Amino acid sequence: MNRAQIEALLVGITLPATRDALVAYARAQPGGDRAATRLGSLPDREYAALQDVGEELEPVQPERPTARIEQPRPESGPPPGGPAYVGDAVEPLNVEAIRGG
Repeated sequence: MNRAQIEALLVGITLPATRDALVAYARAQPGGDRAATRLGSLPDREYAALQDVGEELEPVQPERPTARIEQPRPESGPPPGGPAYVGDAVEPLNVEAIRGG
């Protein structure tokens, strides 16, 4: 039985449910012996949703890698535009050349 079939078989179980409760419920359903066998391999904990059961049986969510935090690199020089970049009033050099010439 695949994940979807087992989830469908378990519809109606009272949640949260332990592994043993899931196995017992599956065995009580018609044709649930194969599902009960698979459910018996689950970690012994409480399951709050049928999707949690399915995810343990056949994971579909990708594992998230731990983020690698890189240290900031030192500045490579002045920002483009010089002091005007940070809000200082600066008259561009080309304007000074036009006014002077």
